[in-house]
Amino acid sequence: MKVAVKKTIRPTGKRSVPSVKKKEPIVVDNESKSIEAIEKYREFLTAERNYSEYTINAYIDDICEFKDFLISEEMGTLITARSIHARNYMTRLFNKDFKKKSIARKLSSLKTFYRYLITEKIVTKNPFELIESPKVEKSLPRFLYKEEIEKIFSSIDKTTAIGKRNIAIMEILYGSGLRVSELVSLEEKNLDFSNAMIKVLGKGSKERYVPMNLRTIEALNNYIHVGRPELVLKVETIQPSVLFVNRNGGALTTRGVRVIINKIIEDAAESIHVYPHMLRHTFATHLLDGGADLRSVQEMLGHSNLSTTQIYTHVSTEQLKKSMENHPRQRNDRK
Repeated sequence: MKVAVKKTIRPTGKRSVPSVKKKEPIVVDNESKSIEAIEKYREFLTAERNYSEYTINAYIDDICEFKDFLISEEMGTLITARSIHARNYMTRLFNKDFKKKSIARKLSSLKTFYRYLITEKIVTKNPFELIESPKVEKSLPRFLYKEEIEKIFSSIDKTTAIGKRNIAIMEILYGSGLRVSELVSLEEKNLDFSNAMIKVLGKGSKERYVPMNLRTIEALNNYIHVGRPELVLKVETIQPSVLFVNRNGGALTTRGVRVIINKIIEDAAESIHVYPHMLRHTFATHLLDGGADLRSVQEMLGHSNLSTTQIYTHVSTEQLKKSMENHPRQRNDRK
C-alpha cells in the first residue's frame, strides 16, 4: 500500500518577510513619559518637600544622568528600567572612579525618585531598591572658632543698607542655625520680636520655632527699619514679600547668599573657605560646647532624627581633644 508523501514546496526568489511592528513609537512615548515624570517630581520636591533650588537641582541632575545612560546604552527609558540596568549603571559609576560619597548620593536620589514613581503608579517596581549603598566614612562637619566668627562679623560695614542686610543674614545663620533655603523664604510676619522667636518653614514643609538672641534682634531691627526700606525703593513694581532682598530690591536667592558670604570673607581677609551651611554647623557646635541639651539642638535645627544631630557631639569632642593639647601634662608627655 502506497503512503502519500506530502511534498515540501520551497519558494523561489525573494522570501517574503512578515511585517514587524516598529517599537520606536513606544520608546518615544516612554521617553516623553520619563521627562514628564521628572517634571512632576521637581514640582513635588518644591511644593511638598520644600527643598531648596540647589538640592532639587542635585536630585534632578542625578536622575537625568541615569536617563542619559539608558539612552546611550540603548537600554530603554526611566519608565522601563529594570534591576539589571540599575546594576549596570552602578558598575559604570564605580569604573569611572566616582567617589563613594558621590555614588551613595546618586543611588539615594534614584531610589527616592523611583519610590515616588511607585506612589504615583507610574511604575510598579524600583530597580534600585535592592542595591546596597557603598559604605562612606562620615566626615565631621567643618565649623568656625569663636575668634574667627568675631573677626568676620566685625569686618562688615554696618553703616550702609547692604551692610545692615548682611549682618542680619549672618546673625540669623549663625545665631539661629537656619538653612539658607529657610532664610531666603522668611517674611517679616515670621518674626516674633516680643517672644524672640522665628517661625521657620523647614524641609518637608515642617514648621518649627527657633529662638533669636539679642544680637540677632538688634541686627534685624536695623535692617527692617533702615536698611530694607532703602533697598526696596529701587523696585518699580510690587515689593517682594520676603524679608531679605538683593541690592536691586528683588527677592534674595540661595545663590545670592553664597555670593554675599564669599564677599564678606574676602573683605575680612580670611583665607578660610566658608560656605553658608558652615554657619549652621558652627551654631550647633558652639551650643553643645556651651552645654546645650542635644534634644534642644535637634529641635532648633529641625532634624527628624537625633542621630543627625549627634554628629556635632563628635565635633565638640574633637575640639576638646585639641584644647587638651595645651595642658602641661600633655606637653610633658611629648618630651
